[in-house]
Amino acid sequence: MSVATTYVRCDSVCARGLFLRTKHVGYAAEMNLSGVFSALHARLPELGERMAQRIRSDVDAYKEESVIPFDSLRRSCTANADLLLNQLGHADAEAPGPARDTGRLRAEQGVPLADTLHAYRIGFELLWTDILAEARTHPEVTDAQLVSQSAEIWALFGRYAEAVAAAYRETTAELTSRRQARRSALVEALFTGVIADRTLWEAARELGLPDRGPYVVTAAAADAPGEEPLAGTEAALRQAQIPFAWRLLPDQQIGLAALPTAAAENTCLRILRQAGARVGVSPCFDSLRDTPQALRFARLALAGLRGTGPGVARFDDDPLAMVVAAAPAEAAHLVEVVLQPVLDLPAAERARLLETLEHWYTAAGSATDAARSLFVHPNTVRYRLRRVEELTDRSLSDPRAVADIGAALLAARPS
Repeated sequence: MSVATTYVRCDSVCARGLFLRTKHVGYAAEMNLSGVFSALHARLPELGERMAQRIRSDVDAYKEESVIPFDSLRRSCTANADLLLNQLGHADAEAPGPARDTGRLRAEQGVPLADTLHAYRIGFELLWTDILAEARTHPEVTDAQLVSQSAEIWALFGRYAEAVAAAYRETTAELTSRRQARRSALVEALFTGVIADRTLWEAARELGLPDRGPYVVTAAAADAPGEEPLAGTEAALRQAQIPFAWRLLPDQQIGLAALPTAAAENTCLRILRQAGARVGVSPCFDSLRDTPQALRFARLALAGLRGTGPGVARFDDDPLAMVVAAAPAEAAHLVEVVLQPVLDLPAAERARLLETLEHWYTAAGSATDAARSLFVHPNTVRYRLRRVEELTDRSLSDPRAVADIGAALLAARPS
């Protein structure tokens, strides 16, 4: 037999002997500590009571009776202590049902996870202290056995704490999903008007909205289905103390915001502009019953927003433009009836006349102010306006003609 083979066999024998000795010590510890566990098990109700009192004393989140009733806490402590005492000294760990129950219950009660795990550790520490105290009354229990048992109990603590945390996170995710689904349904009910008057208060309260306005509705265009054009505005609105509720649709993100102060509307508009999206904003309104109509106004404002880049359009800023946007087919007919002779001109002349009209309306009918913004002489503006009058057979000194041409000009704007 080679020397190497002899060493291998000797190592195997030594390892087997160490394994047998360790197994024997563990078995002896189980046998010698069984009396300790039985004694504590006999005092289980009193043990659960003391655990609950200690946790309530040391963890602030557990002090409120309305959140965590003491009887519920005591039952939880007793169940977890029972689980541990039954498990100690056994090779196969039981399923940590009471630990998972604790995690689920604390998540439902809204107790922070950190406080839940702190309380769980306090319970374990108290139980280990009681094991040590009881062991002193059992001469057959050695210090070595207690050291061995301490490793087991804290290994179990790790396993059961993980079970608490896992159940807590699962329950929190489920509750969050339920709340989001209910919140989304309530917002949808407000926007569609399918909510009864008597439940408007409840919906407002659950959504964190006051039961009276003023409110505004916003509608923001999404570049792709499911994309949030107003992503990031929630934190800014919350910081500005503006209550709000959102609903994400395939092509839009619609929202309802309350304006609790006179300055809140300007603050809300500033936040919306910072989002870098295309947003339409309704007029202010006082009753949640008017939310569906306000949504229509916000969408009209969005449809009337000029250009293709980001911007915020309020319905009240240009109500005539909103009316034009509300009836695209009628608006197209209006353009044909009123401005078609101008649109039939060569491109350069057509562009000059339409641009002059735009500046003249913006200048509130002042040829001098329009000329200043166009960098031309006032007589040039007057000449172009007379040319429009000749082509349309309408006088710009007639208020009705001014309204017709103005509405047609709005409808002719490129979208």
